[in-house]
Amino acid sequence: MIYFDNSATTYPKPKEVLTKTYVAMQNLSFNSGRGGYAQSLAAAERIFEVREKIGSMFSFPPENVVFTKNCTEALNIAIKGSVNREDHIVISSLEHNSVSRVVQKLNDDGYAQYDVADFSYDDNETVRNFADKIKSNTTLVVCMHSSNAFGVGFPISKIGKLCREKGIRFIVDGAQGVGAADINAERDNIDILCAPGHKCLFGAMGTGFLAVRKGLDIKSFEEGGTGSASLSLKQPEFLPDRLEAGTLNNSGIISIGSGIDFINRVGRDKIYRHEMMIASYIYDALNNNPSVVLYTLSPRLSVDMPIISFNIAGKSSEQVAADLASRGICVRGGYHCTPLAHTHFGTIDSGTVRVSLGYFNTEAECYKFVNVVKNL
Repeated sequence: MIYFDNSATTYPKPKEVLTKTYVAMQNLSFNSGRGGYAQSLAAAERIFEVREKIGSMFSFPPENVVFTKNCTEALNIAIKGSVNREDHIVISSLEHNSVSRVVQKLNDDGYAQYDVADFSYDDNETVRNFADKIKSNTTLVVCMHSSNAFGVGFPISKIGKLCREKGIRFIVDGAQGVGAADINAERDNIDILCAPGHKCLFGAMGTGFLAVRKGLDIKSFEEGGTGSASLSLKQPEFLPDRLEAGTLNNSGIISIGSGIDFINRVGRDKIYRHEMMIASYIYDALNNNPSVVLYTLSPRLSVDMPIISFNIAGKSSEQVAADLASRGICVRGGYHCTPLAHTHFGTIDSGTVRVSLGYFNTEAECYKFVNVVKNL
């Protein structure tokens, strides 16, 4: 099998992540922090260590790292917890449904309105597009770090600077960048960073987090047991308890920490450069195939992610994906949960075939893929 669907989830996971996650399931499957016995306390300590690792990697206080079941849940918590009635939101023209459906629901409910700012390859133009959509009641900007369907990156730091100057909260969807791209909340003016644990961080499925700038207030998303302030009928005001109700996914959270250990050992930049090198090879090869239609520029180092969308003339994206699957190559055809992006790039009637590379993909796999595409 050749696995080129790393934007959905990275595969395979590093062996050390698998081993440490299995050990955690064996030895740390206790309700963390709820009991005074050694096993419960040990689980709580290990979970806090992961909060520290995430905080250190992206420049957030560890106590402001909130664990969720995925990035979509993190974005729902962050967005809905940040706006009030009659507020205005700005999102990008490439957003995933985990953002666009949330703001559309707020709009449909008459709670908050939103506008869409166009992506441009000119960073300054992108920032101007966001600035042009800001109104007197704009309180929130939500933007992905990079497109899950086309791989293009946004000038997060510049958009964040715009928001900071105007006193607007800035949420970043880091689903396709966190763990591989260089992201620093202080430098990039990020108020809330949302991410999955199972993609570039190499953790288990069913994991995610939001990390919140110190001093920021977010309304609770759900209420329940936290192990703290148990005599009160109100959700605690402090993080992470305000946004974490119920039993945590101990082994899943610990898998994120193990993934971060792997990234730190190998080197984030080394991982990213390898992925971009093979992505560039595939792009160039596809670009030389007269039957292939591409929609973006070649992946730009330090800007984009190793994701390429294409089509083959006369074939549907789903058929191409099925043909590749029959030859043992795993890609994704269709719309990738992002109608906004497909509208922007003019592929709303066809979708695209998405190739998304990971650290464990090899040059030999890329060579085989290119040759298979030639003969489709």
